[in-house]
Amino acid sequence: MLSTVLQWIGDETLLQQFVAELSTSTLLIIIAVCIALLSKGADWMIDGVVDLAERTGLPKIVIGATVVSLGTTLPEAFVSVMAAYMGNPGLALGNGVGSIIADTGLIFGLTCVLVAVPVNRFILNRTGWVQVGSATLLVVISVVILLNTPAESEPMLRRWVGIFFLCLLTIYLYVTYLWAKQSDGMTQEEDEQEQQELMGLGLCWLLVVGGLLLVVIGARVLVPSASEIASRFGVPEDVIAATMVAFGTSLPELMTAIAAIRKGHPEITVGNIVGADVLNVLFVIGAAAVAAPLAIPENFFYFHFPAMLIILYSFRVFISMNKTEFRRWQGVWLLSVYGGYVFLQYALNIGAAH
Repeated sequence: MLSTVLQWIGDETLLQQFVAELSTSTLLIIIAVCIALLSKGADWMIDGVVDLAERTGLPKIVIGATVVSLGTTLPEAFVSVMAAYMGNPGLALGNGVGSIIADTGLIFGLTCVLVAVPVNRFILNRTGWVQVGSATLLVVISVVILLNTPAESEPMLRRWVGIFFLCLLTIYLYVTYLWAKQSDGMTQEEDEQEQQELMGLGLCWLLVVGGLLLVVIGARVLVPSASEIASRFGVPEDVIAATMVAFGTSLPELMTAIAAIRKGHPEITVGNIVGADVLNVLFVIGAAAVAAPLAIPENFFYFHFPAMLIILYSFRVFISMNKTEFRRWQGVWLLSVYGGYVFLQYALNIGAAH
């Protein structure tokens, strides 16, 4: 029974077959319900995270980079591992790389345009290097594998790479916790706020976990439903893949960003994006590679990997440039790079990274 449920959730084909049998009016209702679930789930999660940060004394950016980012990358991780396990490992690498591009280019870029995002230099000068370093490591390993793969064979990320990434993930989570504890003054960031009665620790975790579940379920059902409607209205499949699917897999991060901005905690968004980028390499791609070796298509070397590195190194430069907050033009730049990436996929007929 459990394996059937997991297969239904993790298998894109089964989900697409299910929504294909529904009427357009039913799909519209499902989409409306999913959007409501995403919104309410994100609200619950942010409320729980803020109180959790106040209770533990950890900065909200750290909670965002660990607890929240672990939760919002679960959809990618689950889908990628299930895809690899069920014999479709090609989806897994694209899922991780495409999510990094969408998270940093689209979601963080949009956040910078909409609101002044504070720069926590102590954390970002450390986790920001892990963010760009993990992605660079993925590209370097992939290039080395390509150079050592016979011309007639396809380069593969083997299980040892996945195990290596998961070991690095464990170290990253532990070191992030140590950095947070070493950050003098940040643990007092809530003292300036009005004192208010905190919810119980159990309720904090209930809101965080419950909110994540609503976001994950909402995003998981919304993407194939919206894709099905788009196809019925004559939108080409490659456009759907390059835009709606890529956007949809990052819906948890997007809804978290919107809720965090609306509630006045944009630093949670920064932590979530940085953490999600690290986890997309070490957790999503790492776990999928352990489940089954991942093939590296040719277009990743000349298109998807370069796009990912341009966006991440731009973000890294912005961290170095800013003393107090990210600037609106920096968000415009990230959005422009993301927009160019999506446009070129369609214009040049390059396979989507999802």
